Amino acid sequence: MTEKNLIGWQKQPNKLNIQGEIEQVIERITGEPVELNASGRTDAGVHALGQVANFKTNSNIPIEKIPLALNTYLKKSIRILKAEEVDEKFHSRLSCKEKTYRYIINNSEYGTALYRNMEYCFPQKLDVEAMKRAVKYFIGEHDFKAFKASGTSAKSSIRTIYNASVDKNVDKIYIELTGNGFLYNMVRIISGTLLEVGLGKIKPEEIPEIIESKDRRKAGKTLPPQGLYLVEVKYK
Repeated sequence: MTEKNLIGWQKQPNKLNIQGEIEQVIERITGEPVELNASGRTDAGVHALGQVANFKTNSNIPIEKIPLALNTYLKKSIRILKAEEVDEKFHSRLSCKEKTYRYIINNSEYGTALYRNMEYCFPQKLDVEAMKRAVKYFIGEHDFKAFKASGTSAKSSIRTIYNASVDKNVDKIYIELTGNGFLYNMVRIISGTLLEVGLGKIKPEEIPEIIESKDRRKAGKTLPPQGLYLVEVKYK
């Protein structure tokens, strides 16, 4: 029997979600109801290689044994890699200093069957060198209003990107962004804009103008969630 698809991180009534699944298993092994605080909410279809979440417990289970205990009962699509004790004031989202996201485009002619839900398949030829030039314009502190989805609850759209890169390995294009925070769908919209650059619809030199415009209509489309990965979260 195959596992049903999870609808993302956030807990929702009567729907399979990562937060709810982990909380249920924690309660099962500790006997305590808990609420997980995550570094961010991944949407349905998005993958996390380095999600971080914290909870409070009075359990006497040794910290180093918690991953094994949780993984014993969790769905195989969810794995706990590490557990450690943190300061009482620690909060996975509020204490976060830096996040790295990666977007993967499969640029082969025929796409992929095995990894179709883990990459965005786009068979048209892309100018990767132009994409490499364009991505550098995102580095620095900017108002990323043009690159946020409508309905976001963020009070400010100003974010700082510390590093941004585009690399190609055979038929796969990797877009990687590291910053102090990201708006809702920001990485997927930046990736969609870089795709437009690769197609020649947007020139690399036009990126600063798009940023300054704060106009969502001037940026590229929002790429599908399947190609997006939360790679790493840092706190120091």
